Amino acid sequence: MKAGVRALGVAESYSGETSTLAGSVVRASRVVDGFVFGECTVGESDATDAIAGMVQRLDREDVRYLLVSGVAPAWFNVVDLRRLEAAVDRPVLSVTYEASPGLEGAIREAFDDESTVEDRLATYRAQPERRSVSVNGETVYVRAVGVADGEAADVVRGFTPEGGRPEPLRVARLAARAAESFRGT
Repeated sequence: MKAGVRALGVAESYSGETSTLAGSVVRASRVVDGFVFGECTVGESDATDAIAGMVQRLDREDVRYLLVSGVAPAWFNVVDLRRLEAAVDRPVLSVTYEASPGLEGAIREAFDDESTVEDRLATYRAQPERRSVSVNGETVYVRAVGVADGEAADVVRGFTPEGGRPEPLRVARLAARAAESFRGT
């Protein structure tokens, strides 16, 4: 991957009714090249639109990939990766860090309203399958839209200089935590 290729990583932090979303633009060379912030509602269904809005506000045509930390931020506010890819017009990759049987059981346990459960499950089931990717001796799990699985694995590896967390997501997570802490003061 060329050193100047840029990705926007989006991660979240929450402690109340809203979740702070942070986006960090990072070059493959590890140079941080910009930030954008947003929010979504904990336990609701606005994360996809919130992330799309962040990309639009950022207004960076040079950002080639969008990386999202997981598909269910803010207490199962499920991100629709296909709708997000269509809205931002660039490949979208969701990265998670643990093997799991999926979120269906957890979503069923989290909500009492059957309509809410079925809506979230429909969105969740519509997402691409997770594929394991070996990076720096660790395994991450990637869902990719708008890019083939092989290129998605190359993107994750290209933006992960050490450990198992891609740099755009690592920096975004730090920024989200700091912004959430600031908002709480």
